[in-house]
Amino acid sequence: MLKILQPPGWAEPKGYANGVAARGAFVAIGGQIGWNAAQAFETDDFAAQARQALANIVAVLAEAGGRPEHIVRMTWYVVDRDEYVASLRELGRAYREVIGRHFPAMTAVEVSRLVEPRAKVEIEATAIVPD
Repeated sequence: MLKILQPPGWAEPKGYANGVAARGAFVAIGGQIGWNAAQAFETDDFAAQARQALANIVAVLAEAGGRPEHIVRMTWYVVDRDEYVASLRELGRAYREVIGRHFPAMTAVEVSRLVEPRAKVEIEATAIVPD
C-alpha cells in the first residue's frame, strides 16, 4: 500500500511528492550511475546517463519483486546543477519512459564530484514492496 502525502492547501509539487507512506518489504537501492550492466559508460549525455541510472534502479528493484511504482524516495546527486536544469525536458521524458508517471519523494543535490569520474549523476532509491 502506498499513499502520497499532500498537506491541505499546499501547492502541488511538479515531478515529485512531498511525502509517501507505505507498508511492505523495505528495499534500499544503492546509488546507481549511468553505466550499463558491464560497468561501462555508453554516453556522456546527462539525460542519457540519468536514464541508464533509472533503468539500473528498476533492475535492482525487480530482484526484490518490486516495480517502479513501489519507489517511495529518490535522492539525485548531480555534478552540475546547470546541466541538470538545462536537461529537464529530456530528463522528464527519460524518467517517464523508465519509471512512468509515478513521482516519489525526491531530493536533488549538487555535489563537487562522484566516485566514478565520468558519472554526471548518481541516484539512490528506497522502495517498499507490498507484502
